[in-house]
Amino acid sequence: MTERRIQSKVRSLRWLRILHRWMGVPLIVFFFIIGITSVLLAWKKKAELLPPTLQTSVEDGSWILPAQMIQIGEGEMRKMGRDPEVDRIDIRPDKGVAKVTFKTHFTEVQLDGLSGEVLSIETRHSDWIEKVHDGSIVDFYLGGDEATKLTYSTLTAMGLILMSLSGFYLWYYPKLIRKIKGR
Repeated sequence: MTERRIQSKVRSLRWLRILHRWMGVPLIVFFFIIGITSVLLAWKKKAELLPPTLQTSVEDGSWILPAQMIQIGEGEMRKMGRDPEVDRIDIRPDKGVAKVTFKTHFTEVQLDGLSGEVLSIETRHSDWIEKVHDGSIVDFYLGGDEATKLTYSTLTAMGLILMSLSGFYLWYYPKLIRKIKGR
């Protein structure tokens, strides 16, 4: 009975080693990319991968309308020869600033919320790093509908789960076999 249990665990170990090795070889590239981009995203403000939010005098008064913010951002992109299609506006009332970002590139235009004055135009490196991290960079450049992102995220997550489980059993089964043998 004991010998049969040991042989069962040994067969499982052999199968798990093969599975772990064959999954690990291709997945290591993706785990490496995800690990590096995770660190960069965690440190994005300290590493200056995100343009610092400037601050203007926060006064009582009427801010310019979002439509005007869009017009100013689009105008700045046209001057630079870049696609002016706006993705979103991030309004920071406590700093008196609005950030206009774009759909087809990673540029940010920071505006004074009261006057509409352009405070800075910079690249948002954290945005493209995030797209590399989650796999949506392929969809971004090929105009996809997040199919690559969903596939990439699902496969790497499932791979990580399976690698973790097989890794645990590769560690645990030898201990269990020794215990069964009475060593």
